[in-house]
Amino acid sequence: MADRTFLDWPFFDDRHRAFAADLDAWADKTAAVGLHGDQDLDGDCRAILKALAEGGWLNNAIPDAAGKLDVRTLCLTRETLARRSGLADFVFAMQGLGSGPISLFGTDDQKARWLPGVASGQTIAAFALSEPEAGSDVAALSTSARRDGDHWVLDGTKTFISNGGLADRYTVFARTGEGGAKGLGAFVVDADTPGFEIVERIPLMAPHPLATIRFKDCRIDADRILGAPGEGFRIAMATLDVFRSTVAAAALGFSRRAFDEAATRATSRNLFGAPMSDLQLVQASLAEMALKIDASALLIYRAAWLKDQGAPRVTREAAMAKLYATDEAQAVIDAAVQIFGGLGVVSGNPVERLYREIRALRIYEGASEVQKIVIARQALAGFAGGL
Repeated sequence: MADRTFLDWPFFDDRHRAFAADLDAWADKTAAVGLHGDQDLDGDCRAILKALAEGGWLNNAIPDAAGKLDVRTLCLTRETLARRSGLADFVFAMQGLGSGPISLFGTDDQKARWLPGVASGQTIAAFALSEPEAGSDVAALSTSARRDGDHWVLDGTKTFISNGGLADRYTVFARTGEGGAKGLGAFVVDADTPGFEIVERIPLMAPHPLATIRFKDCRIDADRILGAPGEGFRIAMATLDVFRSTVAAAALGFSRRAFDEAATRATSRNLFGAPMSDLQLVQASLAEMALKIDASALLIYRAAWLKDQGAPRVTREAAMAKLYATDEAQAVIDAAVQIFGGLGVVSGNPVERLYREIRALRIYEGASEVQKIVIARQALAGFAGGL
């Protein structure tokens, strides 16, 4: 049983504690949350989405009645789902990230038009940012969007797009003008729009729906732009500013599951005439795992709390949480595999699955190296000669 005493920390309100308890109880009895996509990836994603929608949990992926995204709730949801299934976490996360630019920057009409389908599970969302030659360097995007009367016409290729080939609607970032960060726009494109195509699905070490997509003379109505031309970079960065903390929360969920599995193994298996947990080296490993887990949680929920308190940006805090929690989750899971020994590398073992699941989190929504650059720039801001 995962440690839930962290919910007593002052970062949380009673509503968060009640929410976490309710989601925990629901997830424990909902079979779909345990699906992993090994046999039928798209089918499992749809089954998980249906279960989340019927449980009402997708309502938390979009703004509440006051128009606010509660980041602590997003993080608690991802942590709780990730403890059980990386695919369940993925399905929820993409509903939030894929519609995040609409939630944060859409007009009232755009929100009313597109967000209800996300919450009901009738619409699968996707976030289309990365390109073959532009991943971490968002300002280098080359997919173009030109104005043609009452339409925008998109041309270009995106790759490593989560929910690619499965999504009904994509938030797409494309170049509307001059080079660099100031020349981008954000657009909402339906999957059945003429000129949009799936080039190929991309198989991963841990099954998630990813694809390369292409736009060729893809014509959309002018009212499908979010904000104004030239605001796309700001929209992308502000969206990631919110959701990077939730990536860290997913890593935390993986870490907690790895610790639970390792502790159960260490206390139930005898070695040299006594439980493994009596060995000092094993105790040291478990202690380091527990320390990394608590430190990650503190960084994550600090960033989420600050954003929920109205901080306009939490770039530094979210980058720290994402960097530390994902990197240290890799270490925690590796230690759990070591405690399991040979069983730890048997296909299908929970810690073996976690070992495959965690690796992508250190890359997407800003690789660890990018987070270090972000943190350094934030830390040096204001110093003479700073970056």
